[in-house]
Amino acid sequence: MEKLVLAIDQGTTSTRAMLFDHDGQVREVAQLEHKQYFPKAGWVEHDATEIWKNTRRVVAQVLSSAEINRHQLAGIGITNQRETVVVWEKGTGKPIHHAIVWQDVRTEQICQELAKDGGKERFQAACGLPLATYFSAPKIKWILDHVEGARERAEAGELLAGTMDTWVLWNLTGGSDGGVHATDVTNASRTMLMDLHTLKWRDDLCEAFDVPRQMLPEIKPSVGLFGHGRKNGLLIDTPITGILGDQQAACFGQACFTPGDVKNTYGTGCFMLLNTGTKPAISENGLLTTLAYQIGDEAPVYALEGSVAVAGSLVQWLRDNLGIISSAAEVEELAKSVDDNGGVYFVPAFSGLFAPHWRPDARGAIVGLTRFNTKAHLARAVEEATAFQSAEVLAAMKQDAEVELTCLQVDGGMTRDNLLMQFQADILGMPVSVPKVAETTALGVAYAAGLGADYWSSLDEISNNWQEGKTWQPQMEREVAARKMRLWAKAVDRTLDWVDEDVLAEG
Repeated sequence: MEKLVLAIDQGTTSTRAMLFDHDGQVREVAQLEHKQYFPKAGWVEHDATEIWKNTRRVVAQVLSSAEINRHQLAGIGITNQRETVVVWEKGTGKPIHHAIVWQDVRTEQICQELAKDGGKERFQAACGLPLATYFSAPKIKWILDHVEGARERAEAGELLAGTMDTWVLWNLTGGSDGGVHATDVTNASRTMLMDLHTLKWRDDLCEAFDVPRQMLPEIKPSVGLFGHGRKNGLLIDTPITGILGDQQAACFGQACFTPGDVKNTYGTGCFMLLNTGTKPAISENGLLTTLAYQIGDEAPVYALEGSVAVAGSLVQWLRDNLGIISSAAEVEELAKSVDDNGGVYFVPAFSGLFAPHWRPDARGAIVGLTRFNTKAHLARAVEEATAFQSAEVLAAMKQDAEVELTCLQVDGGMTRDNLLMQFQADILGMPVSVPKVAETTALGVAYAAGLGADYWSSLDEISNNWQEGKTWQPQMEREVAARKMRLWAKAVDRTLDWVDEDVLAEG
């Protein structure tokens, strides 16, 4: 009987279940979107209960479509939108508040207060991260500060907290009836609460953010046994053997196992990771130091990361908020109907600017408009914004890593957009290559789970599965590319210092 690996990919806009075979090929996929909540400007929330229900439904759908049952699963991997946090009742499994999403900026004042003593780099040597709304710890603090009685209940041991991998794992392994409360090193490294070197929660960081340590999950290696399915009959007794944050999972799926390997994922946001080996490298150019993965008792592997908040979600905004397109796929055709952007630059700083700027005071801006411009030029500017932001991150990465990068490995849904990928190669002046299986996030955590279940024997075996799908070669003259980047930098400057005390007071 052929064995397969099940990957649960809990993303920002949807939850997927995917089945992979030993060659790393997709056998079946099921996917469900969940609702996005925007209670105030800059606030983004999810209903964690809806996400857990969707998780159960997509698992059932994918097993049914493949006409298999749990006995044919070698193991289960969980990958997830990182930094998004949920706090729930230990006794009932009921969240006390909507999950606060990684894009949410409501914790800016918390971060500003903490930065008064030591600046935004106050905790960076310990956890690898600057003080920013992006990360999990200030979100947990906000929930405890704003939900009546929450802090007292947390200190009494009645509440649990975790990122979405922890939430799915806890429910999958029994929930209030003995569910496993754990996370892996990659997700823990995004909270601002884990020591980069010991891979343990730090008491001083927990105290600084007023997060009771007893709320937090156990930190485990990315590859290894987390627990077994319980109560949910479809997966009962099936081992959960791998957990990775979504971008680390994509890096794993791209077989970036050697220091110097770099990948960029194009999804809701853009996330570029550079493998730096077994020693953490602290960035001087606005990048994050993070865990890439840890296999069992082996030494952990670290990475430098540049995070862009808005990429694919800008296309969704063009569709849902402006109605210029009716489906995301239409943006490429509309953008291709003009030769260039017509002088229009769109900086989508909807939640401030992430790497390498880290400016929460920024807000989105469209600049360079004239009467000549049409919706096609706006679509082109939307396409190009993702490439410009990624180019900024790659430039910072080259400075920090002091390595010569010859090719950018890419993955994610936006890699189907040929116009975007060609423009990315043009702006970077280097080839851009997508693997045959572009959805590397789910594949990566399937590999991690498969390693943990002895389905694959080594990283070399996984590397041998990697196959190139398509490569885009740069065609733009370097002077033209440099001019476009210069104009982009001018556009970025126009977005800064928009949010001040008066704007905050307006809500």
